[in-house]
Amino acid sequence: MILFVSAPVSKPITGNWKTIDDETGKAKSIVYLFMKTDGKLYGRIIKLYKEPNEDQDPICDKCTDARKDKKIIGMEIVKALKKDGNTWYADDGILDPHNGKVYDCKMWLDEKDPNKLNVRGYISFIYRTQTWHRME
Repeated sequence: MILFVSAPVSKPITGNWKTIDDETGKAKSIVYLFMKTDGKLYGRIIKLYKEPNEDQDPICDKCTDARKDKKIIGMEIVKALKKDGNTWYADDGILDPHNGKVYDCKMWLDEKDPNKLNVRGYISFIYRTQTWHRME
């Protein structure tokens, strides 16, 4: 009897991801992750989940760079992450449009579930990690 064992098919990190607030557990947005011709990973907000009484098309009034007072929907919040093994990373790689701060960033697919993406923003040794969920 011959057994065939196939290696797990790895899914790309690119595509649409639902972001989940690590404090409230609520969906915050959908981010589209994509590669540019430089071979680096980028991400743009394509949808926000807002309460009916909240501004449905807000601007980033707390941003301090070129994104100041720009619409959050359509905004590039993940910038120029490089791949190292199974991890994508960059200094100043991710923006939190809620507070306007830019953080160093690491991302990696969950080893057990490739439909979950761990996204860590950090300053020095202080960090927060969110789990994003792949949108099929």
